Amino acid sequence: MNTNRLTRRTFMRDGSLVAAGTITGALAPAAGTSAADKKQRPDTSKILNYNPKMGYRRLGKTNLIISEVSLGGHWRAPWRDRSGGWWWGKFSEGKVPDDVARNRTEVVSKAIDSGMNYLDITGAEECLCYGAAMKGRRGKMIVGADDSKLCPRHDEFCNVKAQIHNVEQCLRHFGTDYLDIWRVQAKMDGANTDADVEVVIEAFEKLNKDGKALHLGVSSHSRPWAQHVIEKYPQVEMFIFPCTAKTKQKDKPPTPENIEEVENRYGPEHKTIFDSLRKHDVGLVTIKPFFGGSLLKTYDKPKLGVGSKEDNDLVRLTLQCILNLSDAITCVIPGLSTIYEVDNAARASYTRLLGQTAADKAWLEQMTDERWAQLPPEYLWLRDWQAV
Repeated sequence: MNTNRLTRRTFMRDGSLVAAGTITGALAPAAGTSAADKKQRPDTSKILNYNPKMGYRRLGKTNLIISEVSLGGHWRAPWRDRSGGWWWGKFSEGKVPDDVARNRTEVVSKAIDSGMNYLDITGAEECLCYGAAMKGRRGKMIVGADDSKLCPRHDEFCNVKAQIHNVEQCLRHFGTDYLDIWRVQAKMDGANTDADVEVVIEAFEKLNKDGKALHLGVSSHSRPWAQHVIEKYPQVEMFIFPCTAKTKQKDKPPTPENIEEVENRYGPEHKTIFDSLRKHDVGLVTIKPFFGGSLLKTYDKPKLGVGSKEDNDLVRLTLQCILNLSDAITCVIPGLSTIYEVDNAARASYTRLLGQTAADKAWLEQMTDERWAQLPPEYLWLRDWQAV
């Protein structure tokens, strides 16, 4: 096995434990952080890609220290409109086109310079693209990955052998011999059974023993199912689910005015999922901050240059709103298409502790409400995450 990988694995483990011993929760104070926590001084030399302007938070019992704004694997070709799609499709003989590799290399480089240190990948195409972009600098990012075409969303792959193959394909496409996090993609409707989860855990234990996956995470679009898994399975170290500027912490029984519950097969009916995360020390990475891009006016347009001031302001305020929602949130991972988008997203963290003006908050609420009322059909499911 590659000794460089083992050396870095030891560094990440020991460094994370040292850093975790100096703090509780966020390194940059989040909503609800105590005054004592704010005074703690972490060993910043143990933080990957440390930038003093960026906020960092502990990812639950993984003990990894993650930048509070990190890099989502999805992106849209900046020279194409939304009809061009997020995905590049199948590459000829697995070779990433030069323009794609160049774009991803520039974006990753800017992310590293900005202090971002987590990369989240959900498909073979993304593994290929980011593998090309990170060639020769694998150790510069904490990488979480899974293959949407091989994951347990498909009944035929809900077995240990298939899930080991899933991870091995991610490794092959990315060009690495380990994942920091295997972030499994569960069925969007919460239909995976406990037996399916236990298959994933068994596969992870084998992969972990072989050094191919260091930590286990799960992503889901079903909140009750997610809460059930967090509550039942201590092997799950981090979770990935949506949060937007419309998301509110559930602190009272749901009513038609406070988002009606439509699925109660799993999970405590009235308990906020943030309490479950805290109780079980499960880190949270949040997705879909911009409603799959439909929050922005440039949703269906090419995105060249620095972009519009309105969209840039909306992005920063939205990311700050999500990060301020709960200290159970470790980070948010927007999809970033250009170096200018990386810079703007990073500044959401750089300026978060300065606060938002009353006018900014009112404008963010107005814009979010307008776009929320016009959610595209493929994102209507986000309304299930309005009260968590």
